[in-house]
Amino acid sequence: MIQIEVTITFNGKSYLTNVITDRDTSEEEILRLAFEQVQKQWAK
Repeated sequence: MIQIEVTITFNGKSYLTNVITDRDTSEEEILRLAFEQVQKQWAK
């Protein structure tokens, strides 16, 4: 498992989030996971 810092733009703002995942996870999957984390935290 590795920790990756990802910057996501959500509702016009940039958020830095960490994704903990396997080394062989695709970039698209990492971005999807990061977006879901930000969305869950900041969506109203």
